[in-house]
Parts: sequence; C-alpha cells; structure tokens
Amino acid sequence: TRKAGPRRLGRLMSILSIPMLLAPIGGPILGGWLIDTSSWRWIFLINLPLGLVTIVLAAIVFPRDHAARSETFDLVGVLLLSPGLATFLFAVSSVPGRGTVVDRHVLIPAAIGLALIAGFVAHAWHRADHPLIDLRLFRNPVLTHANVTMLVFATAFFGAGLLLPSYFQQVLHQTPMQAGMYMIPQGLGAMLTMRLTGPLVDRQGPGKIVLVGIVLITAGLGTFAFGVARHAAYLPTLLVGLTIMGLGMGCTMMPLSVAAVQALAPHQIARGTTLMSVSHQVGGSLGTALMSMILTNQFNRSEYILAANKLAALQQRAAATGVPVDQSAIPRQSLAAGFWGNVEHDLSHAYTAVFVIAVVLVLSTFVPASFLPKKPASQTLGE
Repeated sequence: TRKAGPRRLGRLMSILSIPMLLAPIGGPILGGWLIDTSSWRWIFLINLPLGLVTIVLAAIVFPRDHAARSETFDLVGVLLLSPGLATFLFAVSSVPGRGTVVDRHVLIPAAIGLALIAGFVAHAWHRADHPLIDLRLFRNPVLTHANVTMLVFATAFFGAGLLLPSYFQQVLHQTPMQAGMYMIPQGLGAMLTMRLTGPLVDRQGPGKIVLVGIVLITAGLGTFAFGVARHAAYLPTLLVGLTIMGLGMGCTMMPLSVAAVQALAPHQIARGTTLMSVSHQVGGSLGTALMSMILTNQFNRSEYILAANKLAALQQRAAATGVPVDQSAIPRQSLAAGFWGNVEHDLSHAYTAVFVIAVVLVLSTFVPASFLPKKPASQTLGE
C-alpha cells in the first residue's frame, strides 16, 4: 500500500484480492470431497500441510523487513483481548445447549469476556504507548465508519455463509460435494466485481460502490430468506442468488479496506489495516456463533426435528450393534402421518429465520456506509 500510494490503492487491492477469492471456490469443493471420500476430521487436518507450505513460501518469497525501530510487544493487550473475545464467543455458542441466555454457564463467561474486552479498550486507549490494536485511530471518522460497516457486514455475510452448505444438504438433500460445487458462483461473482471495482474506486471513491454492494448482497440473500426453497427445483434461483451475493461481496470488502487506508497517514497504514482485519475476523467469528445459535434454537423448538434426530440416532445405534430398534423408544411424532414433510418444513423455516436476520443486518450497514467518501482520493487528498 505504501508503494502504490492512495491514488492507485483500488487497482492494487483488486489484483491482490483475486487469489484470495480462489478460497471460496476451491475450499468448499475440497471440503465436500474430503467428507465424501474420507472423514470430516480431514477438514481440519488438511490445514497442517497447507500451513507448512505457506510458511515455506513466505520465508522464500517475502523480502527481509528493514524496520526503522522496534516497538515493545503489548503483552497486557494480548492477555486481555484474546481470552476476552474467546470467552465471550464461547458464551454465545453455549446458549443453544443451555436453552436460555440467563443460565449461569452463559452469563458468567459472557461477563468475564466483556470485562476483559473492556479492560483492553481502557488499556489501549489511555495507557499503552504501542497497543496491540491502536483504538485511537477511531478518532478518524472515515476509518470508524469503514470499521463499523465491516464488522456488521462480516457478522451477517460470513455467519450466514457458513450455513449455506448445510442448507443445501439438509433442506435440498444434496451431497457434501454437490454443496461445495454450488458455492462456485459466489466466488466467481466476487472475482468479477473485485477486478472491476478497483479502478472505479480510484476514479469515483469507495462510498457509492459499497452502497451498490450492500444492495446486491441484500438481493442475493433475499433469495434464501424470502423464498420457500424446499426442493431441488429451486436450485437455479438459489445459484443466481449466490452469484448476486458474490457480485456484492466484490463491491463491498475491497472498497471498505480502500476507504480506511486512504484516510490514514503513511505511518498509520500498518495499524489501520490491522484494525480493519480485526473487525473482519471478529465480525466473522461473532456471526458464526450468532447464526449457529439462532439456527440451533430454531431446531430445538421443533418437536419434529428433535424426533427425527432421535430416530436417526436409534437407527445408527441399531446398525452398529446389530440389535433391532426398541419400538418403545421410537418418538411418537415419527409415527404420525406426514412426519417427514413436517421435518422438512421446520428445517426450511429454521434456515429462513437465520437468513432473514442476516438480511436485516446487511441492510443496517447502509447507515455507516452512507458516510464513506464519495469522491476519489485525488480530490479528497487535494482538499
């Protein structure tokens, strides 16, 4: 970013983002293939060889840094923020298992997590010379608006996006490999617009493009939120929706980063990009926990889904042991007429609730995004 300068930042990031967008295309396909051919454990084990290759490439490709001076590592900040975020997210993800927010196993870790996060905010804002995350950069209004937009957008987009493959499998009865293949249009759409929006950001500023991206993502998510897609016949409509979501992602994430960086002085770029990255990662983690919690709560409220899960567990146990299913243990709901139709209806309703909430969150980003610069950096810097 220093080499490119603020006036060419959009074009630079549009090029750098293309290899990053291969992940939404290749990752789900690889994950589906691993599940179909091996085991779900390989979704995690595969990261070991990939991580080692990445470390070797980074050591070979990147030139040696020549820092002007070193800064003291913020150990206090690490000890406050990292466990604080982890503990709070653990509390959120514990809600479905406990059935209520007011359970002590939820309230206690949530309170501890929020207290640690509050302690980090006080530490970083007032006491640390070189904080782990420089929150004082929030005095810059453009950076603040970009970070708030990124945080809410990542919460909605990545929280809902995590559930899309399971939606294809559970509601539309697709295989893991098929579910991975259906994610390709989203990556292709993002790759297309991210390449096109780079020069546009340099010429017109990021504000208008981000607003267009929010509209596109809302429309794409709307095909999942407001459609009654319980059959494979709806797949073409949903794939169009995924493509539109990808187009919107390409108009949102990269221009938000550009807006933040263009508002910073050269010596603030490293800390500013770190702040944007943290907003992105925290939003994604929060969205994952939040959307999973909502979906699980919806499942737990359906007697048909609970009965289907219990029936499946009984059948798996019988297949493993060779002992026939105890008829007295079979849920009474599973014996009723139209049972599986009710299960599919409740499954679809549970996912729809999650997607509706995601649409509302995406729409809410209109407020902070509307304050982003709507002029190119050449005019903004000139003023």
